[in-house]
Amino acid sequence: MPAPATVASFNALVASHARSGRPSQALRTFRDMLARGFPPDHFTLPPVLRSCALTGSAALAAASHTLSVKLGAQGNLFVASALVQCYAGMSNLPDARRLFDGMRERDAVLWTSMLSAYAQGGQPEKAMRFFEGMVAAEVQLDVVVMVSLLLACGQLGWRRHGRSVHACCVRRFLGMPLSLGNALLDTYVKCGELAYAERVFSVMPRRDVISWTALIVGHGLNGSSDVALRLFDEMVARGVEQNSVTFLGALSACAHSGMVEKAYAILEQMKRKGIKPELKHYSCLADALGRAGRVTEAVNLIEEMPCQPDEAMLGGILAACRVHGEVDAAERISKRLMAMSPAKSGYYMSLANMYSDAGRYVDAERIRGFMKEVKVDKLPGYSVSESNN
Repeated sequence: MPAPATVASFNALVASHARSGRPSQALRTFRDMLARGFPPDHFTLPPVLRSCALTGSAALAAASHTLSVKLGAQGNLFVASALVQCYAGMSNLPDARRLFDGMRERDAVLWTSMLSAYAQGGQPEKAMRFFEGMVAAEVQLDVVVMVSLLLACGQLGWRRHGRSVHACCVRRFLGMPLSLGNALLDTYVKCGELAYAERVFSVMPRRDVISWTALIVGHGLNGSSDVALRLFDEMVARGVEQNSVTFLGALSACAHSGMVEKAYAILEQMKRKGIKPELKHYSCLADALGRAGRVTEAVNLIEEMPCQPDEAMLGGILAACRVHGEVDAAERISKRLMAMSPAKSGYYMSLANMYSDAGRYVDAERIRGFMKEVKVDKLPGYSVSESNN
């Protein structure tokens, strides 16, 4: 006979589902627990709140918060930390901060949860100011704190602060945990410090797909396409599994250097691994084609790919059409851009100027006349001069 259900057994099952990446199942188990009349406690709520954040269940998160107040569990540090992480995970940082400020007692986990919320929520300035409060409160600084600090430094582009955090990590921790090494790589890449990123990468005792991808993307963005592609090939040779972002970094490097055949090969490799290319991957291939002067091929790619192009992708191809004098391709792209943004004069003027460059003055005047007809005004130019007065 199966053992009778208890609060403890339900808690263990909810926590197991939440830890194993099955948040929906964790929430279903929690609902079953309530339906069968078992009262939740402060051990039940943290995994439930984490699952709410992962599934985006704002209504259930609010209900769980209300339940924690009714149970008197909101003052429990574990529940409070989970509430902060839950609201932060749903991009509700004001409510997360109100919860933090309302706590009479705060431990290192609660402080770290709020710092991570600011750093991961794209508010690096607030993260740095909050860290000053942590130092003043003499909170123990651990690896999670340092990772959050590095994330904020990278977002702000603060090279000097990033190096200071790195030096602090060397003094405080033996070795280099993987999460810390990846955070250092990310910070140095975002700050354009590729030499420092290379040094960190070389001394990391363990590397994963995030480590390799950070360095590949960094070199690709900073114009070292040959280094980025060499790292990508080395990663493949070592048997490290690539992900969608890795392929994006390699395709971006191909786009910057106009390496069309390599870009095609990487896209096919991506498909063979069962990773479905997204719009951003096709955009890199179209960019590579445009830079190489294979504009008609880029237009055909846009029309045949399984996803709809966005304005940025089409605008990049239109610019390539202008550079390489591909008027027919420009007409096909311009029609789509004008349908997307009929009030943007730049697309009309680009096509009219291309007609003029090709000696098709009648067509150029036709476009300008159409602009007047639909009341699309050309943006006036302006200049600024400095006066001594």
